[in-house]
Amino acid sequence: MVAEKNDNKSRSFLIGVAGGTASGKSSVCQAIVNKLGKSKRQVLTICQDSFYRELTPEESEKARRGDFNFDHPTAFDTDELVRVLENLKNGIADRIPVYDYKNHCRYADQFQYVEPTDIIIVEGILIFYDERLCNMFNTKLFVDTDSDIRLARRVRRDTQERGRDLKQILNQYLNFVKPSFDEFVFPTKKHADVIIPRGADNHVAIDLIVQHMNEILRSPRSSPRSSIDVDESSDDEMIESRFSANEGVEIIHVSACKITSTPH
Repeated sequence: MVAEKNDNKSRSFLIGVAGGTASGKSSVCQAIVNKLGKSKRQVLTICQDSFYRELTPEESEKARRGDFNFDHPTAFDTDELVRVLENLKNGIADRIPVYDYKNHCRYADQFQYVEPTDIIIVEGILIFYDERLCNMFNTKLFVDTDSDIRLARRVRRDTQERGRDLKQILNQYLNFVKPSFDEFVFPTKKHADVIIPRGADNHVAIDLIVQHMNEILRSPRSSPRSSIDVDESSDDEMIESRFSANEGVEIIHVSACKITSTPH
């Protein structure tokens, strides 16, 4: 186990990116990383999928048949994820499991070794479900994408990247993915500070989020140790003046650290 303290690192700023399967979470994370990188921020991205727990032999057989629910909270080793994030947030290096999607298990003795960074982005369908995990994030984003689009993306991804057949994908979606989204994932949307319609295609929202992150991290009155403190009136005016002239885009409103979108 890696547990090396880096005393030169201040506490990391944690961003959580949640949303349904194939909603575009990874694309949103990459867009944020690309833009934050231009401001010379060190950014680490962690996927909740890396923390799928080890299955029993019976569960492994179910998984091979497409009869195991990977979208249920109990499918993850959340305790391990919380421990890793606590270490990183406190300046301690750690390691992350490497997950094999095709065989539904972790690669034996393979890990990604990670160091604390300025910003840590964690993405996953259920990262706001566990209260301990949800409370660790300084900023929480929810990627809100139409269910038909998510299903189409999942079919394409699982056939092309994970070697699964269409019948199994659709059975999994109807029996596990959609019911779990309705029961476990969608209700966590209420915890989000920012809701991003259309995912990474919403360039206005991405730009706003990145600018806000940079302002928070530069601000002498704010630190990564605390959650975002938004002054409602000033931020509303800033956003209105920047985006109200852009025809055909959505205006993003900040209100008490909640960002929602309305048609322009």
